[in-house]
Amino acid sequence: MRWDVFCRVIDNHGDLGVCWRLAADLAVRGEQVRLWVDDASALRWMAPGGCAGVEVLPWREPLPAEEPGDVVIEAFGCDPPVQFVARMAASTRPPVWVNLEYLSAEDYVERSHGLPSPQFSGPGRGLTKWFFYPGFTARTGGLLREPGLDARRRSFDPQAWRVHGWPSTVDRQARVISLFCYDNPGLPALLDSLRRAPTKLFVTPGPAARQVAAWLGHEARPGQHFQSGEMGLWFLPWLSQPQYDELLWSCDLNFVRGEDSLVRALWAARPFVWQLYPQADSAHLAKLAAFLRLYLAQAPPAVQATVGAAFDGWNRGTALKLPALGATSEWAALARRQQQSLLGATDLTAELCRLVAEKR
Repeated sequence: MRWDVFCRVIDNHGDLGVCWRLAADLAVRGEQVRLWVDDASALRWMAPGGCAGVEVLPWREPLPAEEPGDVVIEAFGCDPPVQFVARMAASTRPPVWVNLEYLSAEDYVERSHGLPSPQFSGPGRGLTKWFFYPGFTARTGGLLREPGLDARRRSFDPQAWRVHGWPSTVDRQARVISLFCYDNPGLPALLDSLRRAPTKLFVTPGPAARQVAAWLGHEARPGQHFQSGEMGLWFLPWLSQPQYDELLWSCDLNFVRGEDSLVRALWAARPFVWQLYPQADSAHLAKLAAFLRLYLAQAPPAVQATVGAAFDGWNRGTALKLPALGATSEWAALARRQQQSLLGATDLTAELCRLVAEKR
């Protein structure tokens, strides 16, 4: 089938990251995809090689008079152009229209997944929009996971990792950490703590690099290395999505942010700390609590306390106390168990294709 995926880039790269993974995954499964996006500049580093079967087109108003495909995906309620929606309604066989929502573990997700939204007015009058909610349980749309991902992870050798010529050999007594975050007032205290123990910290571009450079008191460019106490820091360039996966697989602990990197951290089967997109009304803390209830439900009480405190402190911007490297084995075991449990569920793209087949 031919799919039209609409994406607006708001203020971070997560929306485009999710949409590109979905488009590429659909194409790998034999679908034809047009990705309409208002700012595709990040794809230069996110997906430098593109993907056969995916055509990236500029979303501008008015949109060219293209006929809708078989399926229209609007990512995160971005509202496709009214002219395009009108052509959908005028089609002899209208496309299946799906609103791909944000990922959450909150209770409303299971209740809302798959619900119809009949269009009684406007350019789409007579159409039905279907709500599709990613999630962590069988009553949701699942998580993005391309075929062969875990086989690729299991065949990967972290000790032989190379990115842009940097040596992968690290002190085996050092904890290897990746840092991908939004602005966080708790970061200086975390860095103060990490520099007191053997640590290798990979710093991603954007807010993470800017804050770490300010803490160092140095300007920092991609590829530079600094030493602070017992901590070595590497400032990374922008990584493609497969390279970012390899970064997560190479670390003992990953700090991730938003939706796309959370899912990749889950598939990495390594301990991680997730920073949600901060919201002024603290709604992100309720979203975090719902995730932790699910993620930690089967964990030993000590692990629940350690991991829960790390997530909560990081999202409140307070000082974050991490367990010593030798005390993280149960946290690592939890990450492996959760990854294996999630691997047993239907992935998001397969579930989306099932929904589309049903509604057509």
